[in-house]
Formats: sequence, C-alpha cells, structure tokens
Amino acid sequence: MKIGLTYDLRSDYLAAGYDELATAEFDREDTIDALETAIKGLGHTTDRIGNVRRLIDRLARGNRWDLVFNIAEGINGIGREAQVPAILDVYNIPYTFSDPLVMSLTLHKGMTKRVIRDAKIPTSDFCVVEKEGDEMLVTFPPPYFIKPVAEGTGKGVSPHSIIHHRRDLASACGALGRTYHQPVLVERYLSGREFTVGIIGTGTDAEVLGTIEVILLAGAEAGVYSYVNKERCEELVQYRSVRSSAEPLIRKTEDIALSAWQVLGCRDGGRVDIRCDEAGQPYFLEINPLAGLHPDHSDLPIICKGIPLSYEVLIERILASAFKRIDQKNPGPKDQPLIIPV
Repeated sequence: MKIGLTYDLRSDYLAAGYDELATAEFDREDTIDALETAIKGLGHTTDRIGNVRRLIDRLARGNRWDLVFNIAEGINGIGREAQVPAILDVYNIPYTFSDPLVMSLTLHKGMTKRVIRDAKIPTSDFCVVEKEGDEMLVTFPPPYFIKPVAEGTGKGVSPHSIIHHRRDLASACGALGRTYHQPVLVERYLSGREFTVGIIGTGTDAEVLGTIEVILLAGAEAGVYSYVNKERCEELVQYRSVRSSAEPLIRKTEDIALSAWQVLGCRDGGRVDIRCDEAGQPYFLEINPLAGLHPDHSDLPIICKGIPLSYEVLIERILASAFKRIDQKNPGPKDQPLIIPV
C-alpha cells in the first residue's frame, strides 16, 4: 500500500522565521524518520508529503495515495488540525486519525468540556473567558487554573496558571488572552494526581492501551504539567506505568478516558488526560486525538513502553484501525475532476 505522510516539521517553520513557542507542537525530523521506518517495516511504501501547503500542491499535480498517515498540526486558526483531514475528504483519500469535526472540536478545550459535561462524564467546573468582564461569569470558588483555549504541548501553562484569589483572575486572564490572541479557559484547579491514558481504535472497537502517571521531579515547575516541564521532560518528569488491576482509581480513570474518546468520536489512537482533585476523584482534563509519535519523547509511545508494546506494533495498530475505513469510502474515482455542472 502506498502511504503518504503529512506533518509539520519544526525546523521548516523556524527557518521561515517562526519562534520556538509558535513551533512547539511541530515534529522533529527523527519523528518522521521513525514513523517512516515503522511503516516500511510493515511492508508499505511511503511518500513524504509534508505540511498542508505541500499537500495542496501535490494534489494539484495529480499525486494520490492509498492512505495518508496524518500528523500535521497546522499553523493558523482554531480549525488548524482539521485542515489536512478536510482536504483529504474532498479528494476521497482515507487518512489516519480523526475527521475535521472532531479535530476542530477537540482543539477548543471549552467546547470539548461542554460536550463531555453534557455526556455526564466527570470534568471540573469551568468557564470560557472571551472578553473583559467574562470572568464575572465564573461561579465556582478559587483556586483556579487558566490556560489558552486552543493550544497544545503545555503552551501558556506555567505556575502562573494557578490563580489563588478571585481578585487576580481578571488581570491574569487578560494577560494570557493578549499573549495568545484567543479566549482563556478557567477551570477549578485540581491538586491531585495526574494521568494520561493511551487509547487505540475507533468507536466500539476502541480500547485502553495503558496509563502512565505524570510525576513532577525536584526542579520541575511545581503543581502543573507546564510547557517547561514538557519540553524538559527527560530531566523534570517521571512517567510511571500504572495498572487498573493494582489500583481501583486507575480503572475509574481509564473508564472516564475511554468514555470520553467514544463520546467525542475520536479515531485510531491518541491520549486522554485525567487529573484528580484533593479528594482523589478523577476528572476529564483534555483529549489529544493527534498525539505526538516521537518514539522516546512523546507520551503515547512512552505508555506503550510500559505495557510493553513496540513502536512498530503501535503504528501497525493505528493503521489497522484506519484501514477499516478504506472499504467504507465512496467508491467513486479519486482522480475525478472537481467540476460542478451548472
């Protein structure tokens, strides 16, 4: 099978003048090398496409693929993670991971939590502050936790995200909103243990791969899995594999994660972040349907190491889930010209 690879290389954007923070979610060259090696090891041929602009160019030149392995994060707009899936849908080309609706929804943490709350899945109290004065809509008591509503990789998250007094909430939200040019999510701060749960599969076929606890080490920014802690995770964070068979809390955590994955309609593989309150009750934090796939640095492969499950088998299982959709696609020709009769 001919499999195209779509991705955003951090080095490309740095060379184009973007700064380190703007490119934080993008991939390193060794991630693409590892992914391509795994796919080739499974007997497929690969074609490195690159970012969304290069995908558009390749499609315009008539290039096509049996499947696209998509890990492109996008650079512009709240729907940036949906851009590659939407374009591939236009051309009837199957791809890995979630569709444009899910990608747009889950990037907006406030919208995601509204769906989760309506589905009766435990999530902490929250409010989206879109403009000055909206902080008055926050009805729950401090301490609060604030973050940009549509960023990943811990961008905008630091010890300053913990707001201990209501009088400080307006200024903190204003500063964060001006920095990231987007609304701010205000949540009740959860001070307990933090977990990330790996999921594989789609719909009723989805299952929990495993779970790791995120433990901040001495020298880490305290109380929060921040941007700095994530960027320097090798020295600041311990990832401890935990088992539902050994601890009832982990079973509850994994049940919440799998329910959230299925309710939101995520596909093929990804992660769900869960954090406990001071009483030890777990709550849905956020979901990543486009999880990082660096074999050593990213959370999902780290989860697999604790099972253990090899990187190649992880990629094989993601592909197996995506392959099920190939036969369900519209059987019309992929090279059909996009001409609408009038």
